[in-house]
Amino acid sequence: MSSLPPLRARGRLATAAAALLLLTACQSGPSAADAGDTTAVDDGTTVTMWTRSPTATFSQTLVDAYNASHKNKVELTVFPADSYQQKVGTAAGAKQLPDILAADVVYAPNYAAKGVYLDLTARVDTLDFKGKLAPAHMEAATHQGKVYGVPHDIDLSAVFYNKVLFSRAGLDPENPPTTLEGIYEAAKKIDALGDVDGYFFGGACPGCMLFTTWPMIWAAGGTVLDEQGTAATLDSATAADVYGTMRRMSAEGIVPASAKNESGPTWTQLFAEGKIGIQPMGATALQGMEEGPGLQIGVAPIPGPKGGRSSFVGGDVLGISANSTKAAAAWDFISWTLSEQAQVEVLAKNKNITVRSDLADNAYAKQDHRLRVFNLLASEGQTPISVNFGKTFNDTNGPWTAAVTDALFGSQDVAATLKQHNGTITESLAGS
Repeated sequence: MSSLPPLRARGRLATAAAALLLLTACQSGPSAADAGDTTAVDDGTTVTMWTRSPTATFSQTLVDAYNASHKNKVELTVFPADSYQQKVGTAAGAKQLPDILAADVVYAPNYAAKGVYLDLTARVDTLDFKGKLAPAHMEAATHQGKVYGVPHDIDLSAVFYNKVLFSRAGLDPENPPTTLEGIYEAAKKIDALGDVDGYFFGGACPGCMLFTTWPMIWAAGGTVLDEQGTAATLDSATAADVYGTMRRMSAEGIVPASAKNESGPTWTQLFAEGKIGIQPMGATALQGMEEGPGLQIGVAPIPGPKGGRSSFVGGDVLGISANSTKAAAAWDFISWTLSEQAQVEVLAKNKNITVRSDLADNAYAKQDHRLRVFNLLASEGQTPISVNFGKTFNDTNGPWTAAVTDALFGSQDVAATLKQHNGTITESLAGS
């Protein structure tokens, strides 16, 4: 793939991803009165909200700030990422969704088309900063000209490294590796300290693996999918180099044995505890980590085997479920999350990227170099597009999971493994 096209072009995600997830059953659509309602009330109502585990800390930060400053209360429930879509599909069929539902941006088109979300067009039209909201997220949550969701967070993958361990290992904490080979060498030196590990990945988390390793392929000018999103190109020499390096670090003990079975919910925990030297992860993880004597966090672009840089750009949207009977209270929370107070004094202050372009150049972003790195990557990274992305790459029983597991831990060499699985992945991508 080429570098990420302009945000307007990225909005094609809304069309391409429309069939990503087949819900167990569709919601009944909202009434015309509901669709035209712009009411927001803060009268002590309790509303429910769901989110997936990678977004848990981010969502909880907003919920806590809202609950502390409003009469209304939001009750947040977090589900593991690998079971979230199934949970939403089942609840949609039974009309038992929460009042507020967060969703990975790649699933937003399907949720809008299937009637899972309430039509928010009239409410969004009341926002004087509507045109400043993240375009890709807004287009993904728009169906047939109607808006069903708004941006919740922008997440992207980057290299996180512990400056404390870099210093202990004799590495320059202000100059992180700019090649994948450099990451291997640095991780090896950190691992040699004995009481920590050099590198970590979520070996049983298909989403974690693509989120952090595909940018390594893109950084080298390689691709993972064809332009139509119907065929895999993971049988390349570049991909073999990338997964060969991951396999090598695992085999040499630079990666702890627990990585093989890490399915996602706790994949950043060891790094946050100061026990890992280098780990690519999502930008939103920064706000949930407490720095101290054993952990000082540096961030850098994800490099390719010989250089370059890239990122997987994603995130979540937020909408009101069509079965909610508390839409006005739910909108009070959602609209507040987009306010300057929430975006700057809650999110940017807690090391997050704002979803409003008019607030990107805020005081906190100017103070923290790491946020500037994230903003850079947001414009340089990629968002892969495929109709059958979900069942192919996010399903723990899907062909991508089998491919990456065999590549990292199987008996065959990496190149042969990727060649063997590439056809199966393509079959899934091209399927109905």
